[in-house]
Amino acid sequence: MTDPRPPSLRTLAAQAGHYIDGATGAVTPPIHPATTYARNEDYELVGDASYTRDKNPTYNQVEHVLAQLEDGAGAMLFASGLAAMAALFETIPAGSHMVAPSIMYHGGQDWLRRLSETRDLSLTLFDATDPAALAQAVRPNETAIVWIETPANPTWDVTDIAAAAKSAHDAGAILGVDSTVATPVHTQALALGADVVFHSATKYLNGHSDVLGGALVTRQDDARWAEIKEVRKLTGGVAGPFEAWLLLRGMRTLFLRVEQTSANALKIARHFENHPKLDAVLYPGLESHPGHAAASRQMSGGFGGMLSILTKGGAAEAKQVAAAAKVFIPATSLGGVESLIEHRATVEGPLSLVPANLLRLSIGIEDAGDLIGDLEQALENI
Repeated sequence: MTDPRPPSLRTLAAQAGHYIDGATGAVTPPIHPATTYARNEDYELVGDASYTRDKNPTYNQVEHVLAQLEDGAGAMLFASGLAAMAALFETIPAGSHMVAPSIMYHGGQDWLRRLSETRDLSLTLFDATDPAALAQAVRPNETAIVWIETPANPTWDVTDIAAAAKSAHDAGAILGVDSTVATPVHTQALALGADVVFHSATKYLNGHSDVLGGALVTRQDDARWAEIKEVRKLTGGVAGPFEAWLLLRGMRTLFLRVEQTSANALKIARHFENHPKLDAVLYPGLESHPGHAAASRQMSGGFGGMLSILTKGGAAEAKQVAAAAKVFIPATSLGGVESLIEHRATVEGPLSLVPANLLRLSIGIEDAGDLIGDLEQALENI
């Protein structure tokens, strides 16, 4: 008899890592709200947890599944995406150099700017649209971390992960990849050379706009990973058990949701690519996108559910379109089952490099025709 093949990532996600409760046979993992855990007569822990700031069975289950999805040596869940990012950068030695894209999630960039202003760390921001810019920004034996986001919010620039890994490693640095938009469904960043993968778990991993969370996945269970664990324990940046349980529930439909949003986004991008009321459509699934070739190499099964449109005119016209939407919801965030529209420059504030006429679209799982029709009627306002 031949052994059954290992389960696919789709199956691992859908079954929450093939969970079956040993005591009851339940197929849905329970919530463990306990903050402290008992010891036996020899004062040894009954299980492997002593205090929830360090470990909790509920988010241990989430971490187990996520590590499998990314093919990593371990995963760690945090109270927010920024808490996860902060824990990683806490391990960067004083006097080091950091590299990151000039256009990326603005909250993350705000954090990096703060580090460069308040700690003995220097920061170089590179233009992700220039294939040579990252390698030029890295300083051998001085750069400690190269941080990339691909596709990058909100212009969806694509960075070649394998090339970035080579530049980072040649300089003695690690590569961190924000794969929030690509998700494990479309990109396996660790296999392409990343050392750490980051997710704002609030977004696609959860997928229902009701959980705040972040996660890191490591390629190696090394000294840096142990230090990140210690940082999380000491700072208390852990997720609550209920939030972790909601996240695990969301991950069980990850593949279905991401594949649907990606298919919808491609239909919408193609429909509006040459629209007379738009200057451009930014989506890596379009052959016209500068990062399409790189995206095709490192993304499989689609190009994600995020795209941006540049309206004719400026900020006022873009805001008119957002306000006129009836199906799209004008709100921040992304990755939920509902479609959102956002004037990104307003949200990012005065340091934003985002064009004033850019509207960011988080495409949901609704009927693509309804979304196309809604944007058509909204564009009639300019």
